Amino acid sequence: MGLPVLGILTLYLNDNGALEERPIYQRMSLAGKKLGLDVFVFTPQDVNYKQNRIHAHVYNPATKSWTRRWSSFPNMIYDRCRIQRSHRFQQLLHFRKQYGHLTFLNRVLRNKWTVYKTMRKEARFRAHLPLTRMYESPQDLTEMIRKYPLVYLKPINGTGGRGILRIERHQDGTYLIQGRDQSRRIISPQRVPLSSLHKRLASWNLKSNRYLVQQGIQLKLSNGRVHDYRMLVQKNGEGIWEVTGCAGRIGAPRSITSNLHGGGEAVTMKALLGRWIGNEETAEKVKKTAEELGVQISSFLEQSYGRLCELALDLAIDRKGHIWLLEVNPKPAREVFIQAGEKETYRRAIIRPLEYALWLHDQKKLRKEKSTIRDETNPDT
Repeated sequence: MGLPVLGILTLYLNDNGALEERPIYQRMSLAGKKLGLDVFVFTPQDVNYKQNRIHAHVYNPATKSWTRRWSSFPNMIYDRCRIQRSHRFQQLLHFRKQYGHLTFLNRVLRNKWTVYKTMRKEARFRAHLPLTRMYESPQDLTEMIRKYPLVYLKPINGTGGRGILRIERHQDGTYLIQGRDQSRRIISPQRVPLSSLHKRLASWNLKSNRYLVQQGIQLKLSNGRVHDYRMLVQKNGEGIWEVTGCAGRIGAPRSITSNLHGGGEAVTMKALLGRWIGNEETAEKVKKTAEELGVQISSFLEQSYGRLCELALDLAIDRKGHIWLLEVNPKPAREVFIQAGEKETYRRAIIRPLEYALWLHDQKKLRKEKSTIRDETNPDT
């Protein structure tokens, strides 16, 4: 009998067949072999729906190259597909509908607004959620900016810092607008009175593009650069949620976000939190509280939306050490750890989904064996 098979589901980045995270998949393929798991990569485009077969991408360690082979469907599917504005994303929706009965390591998480509303229902999380509302009209922004001196405007499905705006109220009554466009380019800062604010934002089509208005947390370091923390929470080889690691991110100069793709840099959480809080003992307590919160959030979201295997939580920690959940990412990258110099955390981040896949496969096998024994013991039931 062959090894259990894990299929990593992804999307081509373009019509030339480029895959976004191929180096990560290569490492997963090699690590899977050592664990006793066969790993291949595929996209919805590679599926033959009539024959229920997949034209898979397979990494060959002997030749250190990728090849293609026709394969049966895997025992488990690890969905790494991120939102795309393309025909490829429509193919993904069709695949998920057609094969939703298969064993997925992770189900689809909802958009930022739905996740926020779900979490707001739980009293234990409310204090950690910056107040957020859907942008339905200019009045929504006006009310928020009057209530809070700093607000962020975020696309409901945006990733990587694209299309985010930061609006800060100054003592003279003017408002500073900063941000990034949909290509992550930093836009020129603008300072306007309230009477001109909405006019300046008109080109962003905030309502039709489905934006959120979120309470801002002051996170500028002494050098003027913003910072936050990326926490990776994953299932381990026993199906239990654990914090794999947490790293600090410092945004590029003039950037309103800390995203690495936008020019940010990664540092260890210990170094950044110690610098921000100033007291080592307090910083250690905050770190422990953040880890406990991360596990609670991940477990709750899995109960709410179905099986998950990993989540990245973007956290802000204010000067008082209070923890704020800025965003939840169900398809996290791992580069933050390698850039922060945490090689062991990076290795664990790659291996844990594989260990969880094996555990899930064993649980399924165990249930099947128990069911067979039950049927044989009670043939008439």
